[in-house]
Amino acid sequence: MEVTLVDDAPVESVDAPCAIVVPAAVDVGEFDVIVKSPGVPSDHPLLVAARALDRPIWAEVELGYRLLPPGARVIGVTGTNGKTTTIELVGAMLYAAALPHVVCGNVGTALCEVAVHLPQGGIVVCELSSFQLEDIVSFHCDAAAVTNITPDHLDRHGSLEDYERAKLRIFETQDDKDIAVLNDDDPRCADLSRLPGDGEIVRVHGADAEAYGFADGLLLGDHNRENVAVAAALVQAVGVPLECIAVAVHDFVPVPHRLEDCGSIAGVQFWNDSKATNVDATIKALTAFPDGAVRLILGGSDKGADFAPLAAALPGRIRRAYLTGPAGARMVETLAAASVDAVLCEGLSAAVQTAAGDAERGEHVLLAPACASFDEFADYVARGEHFRALVLALGAA
Repeated sequence: MEVTLVDDAPVESVDAPCAIVVPAAVDVGEFDVIVKSPGVPSDHPLLVAARALDRPIWAEVELGYRLLPPGARVIGVTGTNGKTTTIELVGAMLYAAALPHVVCGNVGTALCEVAVHLPQGGIVVCELSSFQLEDIVSFHCDAAAVTNITPDHLDRHGSLEDYERAKLRIFETQDDKDIAVLNDDDPRCADLSRLPGDGEIVRVHGADAEAYGFADGLLLGDHNRENVAVAAALVQAVGVPLECIAVAVHDFVPVPHRLEDCGSIAGVQFWNDSKATNVDATIKALTAFPDGAVRLILGGSDKGADFAPLAAALPGRIRRAYLTGPAGARMVETLAAASVDAVLCEGLSAAVQTAAGDAERGEHVLLAPACASFDEFADYVARGEHFRALVLALGAA
């Protein structure tokens, strides 16, 4: 098999066991299949040319799925928010039940990296973005879930309907022996009466998490109740007993940058929810805190989101908003119209300094920006790590 890596701007120093070329040097008619990185848009000229020649285009997860050993089972999770926490919960529940498994996908480790090493009878727990699901063909989940569907990545998909359609492809290849889990606390999931595929629909609610000891664990917020309920339904489909689910929920430590406790200063608690990169995620994060006790850091790079729902949710919930970046500047007028007290800051460092100076004992400083990070940082991880470092420098313990 001959492999060619195509990159719009190839880096000569990359150590790759294959040729690296630019698209202009490629004749797609020479290839049997194109495997697409999720970040490459579907209207890339090379992909347009491939479709014109009826060349198969696969997502990386499609290739990874075809490399799995016989008998492997797949648990897949997609949704706008909560995917990573949910698959990590699934992994913790499988671990508590001593079932061989691997957690991979959009979380950071590609399915192709782990597929050939999966132990006999192992379970793949795969986080799946809408970008990855665009180009699946035979990829099949024995148990699949959608955590929620709210506006995001509309610059890529064009409309919320097309975004939802991409998400729902996770169910497309299921048969009547499989299960399709929907979080019915999410309005769009609750409105879904039919799904692609023939999986048995299982509907869950965040309130279900209380049966697994959610109140005694470290996770906070309504959104994490929903994540626990979804994860529990998925693992029960592969035979995990309730006692193992409860053990996993009790011991589960929040994933970094998702309502991560960064310590306190003089009775003020600091929280890193840098992964809250859209409006719905920020609103859900606020459910973890008492009304009126939050100093909220918002903003970053601008994805063109509608901030009106955020502005409507904030009165009475927060003491003050601290706005950063181009998106923060665009929020000013919207928040003012909703009578939300807000101040525009020169970047994240200034926002943290100002919020920490304003905060009073018993309050919470929360980074839940509702926006991407690319105005100052490479990604949400770099933003969250910088926030954590700033708080530690202020003396958090």
